[in-house]
Amino acid sequence: MEEKKIAENKMGVMPVSKLVFNMSLPIMASMLVQALYNVVDSIFVSRISESALTAVSLAFPMQALMIAVSTGTAVGINALLSRALGAQDPKRAENVALNGVFLAALSFVVFIAIGALVSPVFFRSQTDVEEIVEGGTTYLTICSCISFGLFFGITFERLLQSTGRTLYTMFTQGLGAIINIILDPIMIFGLFGMPRMGVAGAAVATVIGQICGMCLSLFFCLTKNPEVPLNFKGFRPCGELIRDIYLIGIPSIIMQAIGSVMVYGVNRILIPFTTTAATVFGAYFKLQSFVFMPVFGLNNGVIPIVAYNYGARKKSRIMQAFKVSLTTAVCIMVTGTLIFHLMPNWLLALFDASDEMLSIGEPALRIISLSFPMAAVGIVCSGVFQALGNSFLSMIISLARQLVLLLPIAWLLSLSGELGLVWWAFPIAEVFSLLLSIVFFRWTYRRHITPLVDAQPSK
Repeated sequence: MEEKKIAENKMGVMPVSKLVFNMSLPIMASMLVQALYNVVDSIFVSRISESALTAVSLAFPMQALMIAVSTGTAVGINALLSRALGAQDPKRAENVALNGVFLAALSFVVFIAIGALVSPVFFRSQTDVEEIVEGGTTYLTICSCISFGLFFGITFERLLQSTGRTLYTMFTQGLGAIINIILDPIMIFGLFGMPRMGVAGAAVATVIGQICGMCLSLFFCLTKNPEVPLNFKGFRPCGELIRDIYLIGIPSIIMQAIGSVMVYGVNRILIPFTTTAATVFGAYFKLQSFVFMPVFGLNNGVIPIVAYNYGARKKSRIMQAFKVSLTTAVCIMVTGTLIFHLMPNWLLALFDASDEMLSIGEPALRIISLSFPMAAVGIVCSGVFQALGNSFLSMIISLARQLVLLLPIAWLLSLSGELGLVWWAFPIAEVFSLLLSIVFFRWTYRRHITPLVDAQPSK
């Protein structure tokens, strides 16, 4: 009976175009909600005081590291689990899932220690303003020490995605984000009889939202995901599976973590011109999430499709999934570029932009957005690399684009003394990244995809 369920999984039989959107649209929608939350959350915190907003902003690298570890590990779980299902190996699929949940617990324990011991040192290394240090330490300690909702929630969501049940992940992520948005003003400002908690309230709202999303995702895993039973009776961690999960996951962790380093580096280059330039970049970074998040959601939906059909040795379905996702991603990015070109002033007005911010920000948004369509190719190719077990190639592309190329190019352009030239570092770096993605894809195609022979006609 179990083998029949696996053989009939929709990732191996549903028409590919329909499958890609069936898998991706719920994730794309939930990630858009997450992007909306990030903007709304910043608006609420900024109403406490500028120091409060600074405290939360300085906590971003550590929060990004938690998300990188959880989602990067989940990428490894997702790829191995989908491959096992595609190969009709239910026992291995169950073992991958159990070891993945174990790694989520282990990651949580590590960040309890980091939150309790490192938070004060982390903030004092960035500023000596006591109000910022105290508020930021409180915020980060709460987010780190009660982060089990984040780690387990993301893991359970990936178990659902691996079997094609992405609609449920839209509910789980959407629930967490919506609860977070609702609780933010209540906890921060003390509405409806609640005590006024300030920055601590923002952290409490965050972890409550994560825990609610986790509970719902666990419920769906236990009741709606029979292909991946979570039976821990007699469970023992498997070193080989953990190694395989991290072989795929660690490059993804690094790829996501270096984004924080990139933001820090770009800000260091911009601030000598004017602090407003750094403010513009911060605004851009929030705005671009509305363009990139749907593409990342599309990619997360396609990874298990490619991994499953690679396990099932269905070459044509892999290539169809790649073509559909690439076309969709480019269309999304082109739309984003047009929006950034046609209405940059409207976008910046969301942040109550001053005249100086508008004068700097309008050309900045137009120039940086030229890189969007090229980035789409790199993101989709990276997803294929991860699904086929070549996450190292994805890591190289990400490192090249965000650190090895972008920061040195931006620094060299800054030596001209012209702020407007610095923004060109983004499309220039993306051109080189595009070429690298094409080279790596050709190699991956010859090595992994060409040898495959469809086990049955593709539908």
